[in-house]
Amino acid sequence: MLITRPLSYRLALPARYPEDAGALVLDSPHSGTTYPPDFAPSVPFAALRTAEDTWVDDLWGDAVDMGVPLIAAAFPRAYIDANRSPEEIDPQLLAEPWPQPLPESPKVRLGKGLIWRMLDDGTPLYDRKLSLDEVRHRIEACWKPYHAELGRLLDQAHARHGQVWHINCHSMPSVAGAYATDKPGLVHPDFVLGDRDGTTSDPAFREFVAAWLRERGYEVSVNDPYKGVELVRAFGRPTEGRHSLQIEVNRKLYMDEVSLRPSEGYGKLKNDLRGLTAALLDWTRAQTA
Repeated sequence: MLITRPLSYRLALPARYPEDAGALVLDSPHSGTTYPPDFAPSVPFAALRTAEDTWVDDLWGDAVDMGVPLIAAAFPRAYIDANRSPEEIDPQLLAEPWPQPLPESPKVRLGKGLIWRMLDDGTPLYDRKLSLDEVRHRIEACWKPYHAELGRLLDQAHARHGQVWHINCHSMPSVAGAYATDKPGLVHPDFVLGDRDGTTSDPAFREFVAAWLRERGYEVSVNDPYKGVELVRAFGRPTEGRHSLQIEVNRKLYMDEVSLRPSEGYGKLKNDLRGLTAALLDWTRAQTA
């Protein structure tokens, strides 16, 4: 396994990459734990960590030894969210108006735009306004390199195999926070699969994953309450053989949601995700044979 660690992302590649790589690529945009010194939030570090998709890159990490590249954000989600559009800028955070018009965004209204204004419980992240230069720096140093590298990995796999299947890996709390979504207090299933109602992937990809998980006793929801956001939207083009699926896993399956420590279920879930990866590799090979 080869691991590279630029400022924006951590990239884990199979030992014989790209010679032995299949047509599957994983990314974990919310696993970053390197908090930049210019962040300067007004909340304690422990509170900031609740925004992370804690352990998600490790849970899927066995895929790398199976020939699957895995890219994970190095920067934390609360600093800048790689799974939001660069236009989802919250004007309430800014010290001066953004020079271009900003579109309406439900997530921005919740304080969860490209740069978060508050945590899931409504706690403000800052006791100050952000300068335009600060926002631009985060986009240039973190958001753009992450998207560019993920795009490169997907292009490589597509060039080798004629198709590529992309899993956008996430975690979700067992119960939605008050300011996390438009459905506060919602009790989440074990998994939510999102392909933006079939627009970012051939539905067969989603249905294969859903069936595999359900056969092992997991409760799986499709496109509800999470349909997939910016990364699957940007890279999923099924008419071109580019299939992107967001997978949300419930944190109650593998960790204590207060201490963030792995629970007794961690090993089972990690083993099941390894099994799912193996099954997907066989399935994708059959699609490209």
